Amino acid sequence: MMDFKNLISHCKEYGFIFPSSEIYDGLSAVYDYGPNGVELKNNIKSYWWKSMVQMHKNIVGIDAAIFMHPKTWKASGHVDAFNDPLVDNKDSKKRYRADQLIEGYAEKIEAKINKDIEKARTRFGDAFDEAQFRATNERIIERQKEIDAVLNRLADAMKTGNMDDLKAQIEEYEIVCPESGSRNWTEVRQFNLMFNTQLGNIAGEEGKLYLRPETAQGIFVNFLNVQKSTRQKVPFGIAQIGKAFRNEIVARQFIFRMREFEQMEMQFFIQPGTEMQWYEYWKETRLQWHKALGTDSSKLRFHDHNNLAHYANAAVDIEFEFPFGFKELEGIHSRTDFDLSQHQELSGKKIQYFDPELNESYVPYVVETSIGCDRMFLAMISNALQEENVPDADGQDSVRTVMKLHPAIAPVKVAVLPLLKNKEELTSAATALYDQLKVHFNCQYDEKDAIGRRYRRQDAIGTPYCITIDFETLENNTVTVRDRDSLEQVRLKIDEVKNFFQDKVSIESLLV
Repeated sequence: MMDFKNLISHCKEYGFIFPSSEIYDGLSAVYDYGPNGVELKNNIKSYWWKSMVQMHKNIVGIDAAIFMHPKTWKASGHVDAFNDPLVDNKDSKKRYRADQLIEGYAEKIEAKINKDIEKARTRFGDAFDEAQFRATNERIIERQKEIDAVLNRLADAMKTGNMDDLKAQIEEYEIVCPESGSRNWTEVRQFNLMFNTQLGNIAGEEGKLYLRPETAQGIFVNFLNVQKSTRQKVPFGIAQIGKAFRNEIVARQFIFRMREFEQMEMQFFIQPGTEMQWYEYWKETRLQWHKALGTDSSKLRFHDHNNLAHYANAAVDIEFEFPFGFKELEGIHSRTDFDLSQHQELSGKKIQYFDPELNESYVPYVVETSIGCDRMFLAMISNALQEENVPDADGQDSVRTVMKLHPAIAPVKVAVLPLLKNKEELTSAATALYDQLKVHFNCQYDEKDAIGRRYRRQDAIGTPYCITIDFETLENNTVTVRDRDSLEQVRLKIDEVKNFFQDKVSIESLLV
């Protein structure tokens, strides 16, 4: 895995991510997707949409508006409860989320445990049993108890909104400011994360609108519209991809936590009492979706929530090992009937499903799967971008930067490269092949610089295959196809090229 700072530089240099409004010195925690970035992001969205909607006969999609009636956010609890606990360090003038500072304290204890485990692994070699070591080593047992106590106390304080106890924990654990190293903290206070604006020329509370902080509510308020127009029967799901906005005070870690971001969410409506069955089903289904991209199992893990949201009776994150540690990539939540019931109560409209098998009406329960598209993008870049030694043209080892993305989501599928740019017969043949393939795949045509340098450019953006048009092409209508990962080269007839790539680079290959 590449160093995080180098990863960020690579994303800019190769057209994946740019700081927003950079000519005006940028806008904090807002980013623009460049030419290669938008292709990768669209491929991720396409893979999610096809696997979620196309592959399920009982899941349909919508695209709800960003602006919604202000009562929507009152019903959902966002007006009263969508807050982060913030604390300032008086010396550095930096602002932090109190819960993240306390979680960081627990992570430091866990790091000590991992250090002890690695020492023991080195000492005992193949005979080392990590599970037994964790269960019997007194120092690890004590440290794990300390972690559990810290996280349980944090969960209690977050659940009850006890800001005084969050401040007390920061003081008791002697947590210092990462910037100044001091423990000179302000009181902890709540900060609502929703952006608000005004509707037309209506002033005051009546004209207040919010930029949606999540996409789920657009699904809930459209439950009956979708169910009746598609004649779906419970269980069924509604999927949506869309922008959401949160006024993050402590936005950090590149595109991991932004103020404007994109979510891919599916709300699955079910009969009350069956939620745990479906919760387990979607946990496993979503994990397999990630693994299908070739992500190593060791980089993915489940993390159960200690601090459940007000609407949930079960919640788990699929965490990915980013360069800065394991962090949430996707959430699976059992939301009970909270959302539909709240909207039913506040709107005064009946939001229920008549179940013909039970011959009764009820408010369905919901199991949600929600993944940040931007976080998924960062996970794929983090997982794929690496440096490795490969032989150069002279047989000597050289370092190449390569992005080993799954071919189905790579921004460019095929690069067409004439061996020389000043030979018209080669460039004409390459242009003709490019025109033939561009209908089927996202291709690039590149004739600038030596062929080896062009290969390196394509490696750096994750292009899985390069086609070289050389003098042998003019003689027998064959081309050289180079594989990004293995570096193997094979000769193919031009009329075989399309079929050769079709199964290897299509998103459909991930859906089987």
